[in-house]
Amino acid sequence: MTVVAAALIGESRRVLLQQRAPGRSMAGLWEFPGGKVEPGELPEAALARELDEELGIRVAPADLVPACFASAPVGGAHMILLLYLCRVWSGDPRPLDASALKWLRPAEMVPDEMPPADRPLVAMLERLL
Repeated sequence: MTVVAAALIGESRRVLLQQRAPGRSMAGLWEFPGGKVEPGELPEAALARELDEELGIRVAPADLVPACFASAPVGGAHMILLLYLCRVWSGDPRPLDASALKWLRPAEMVPDEMPPADRPLVAMLERLL
């Protein structure tokens, strides 16, 4: 299973995290926004679609910069998570599919409060920013 996520980089190199909603797997954990790549969909197009659905923001696929990836088992499947950097979008992010949003520098993120696939991305993101 291929999943895409964005490190939306705002003021002071802070990155947006969203909290998984109650009733979903891993509810309450903080994650980079994104979602599954549908069959036949390009990863960048999938991420632009997911950011619109989850946060109500518009992102041009060309403004998504591949950064790093992680791999983790999820249930009976295996997930590859592709993380993209994004510094340009239109609209103000809103938690349309999450409990809450917060902006943190990578050094302020707590990996133990994140899904397993997101955890290794924090250290990589800190080195990139």
